[in-house]
Amino acid sequence: MSAFITHSVKSWPAFFEAAIDGRKTHDFRNKYERNYKIGDFLELNEYNPFVGDYTGRKALFRITYITSNDTPCALSSNALDRDTCVLSIRKVDDIG
Repeated sequence: MSAFITHSVKSWPAFFEAAIDGRKTHDFRNKYERNYKIGDFLELNEYNPFVGDYTGRKALFRITYITSNDTPCALSSNALDRDTCVLSIRKVDDIG
């Protein structure tokens, strides 16, 4: 039985807000940047790129599915860059 990992990543304010209020249930990421697995956690850390700093707001999500060229849907092998994956996420808790 493998332990689940928490991946801590930056999230710009508009995307962060949409994720924590439930409108955004996915996140695009470079699949080679981290070893994402279904069941792992994604810790979104709100980051303001215009200021160049974190806001201090955080939220925790569970990765429920991964779509990529390795695990394709009908169009993903044609539409997604080979380095990109779409993480389906479900909010677990606000943590900061």
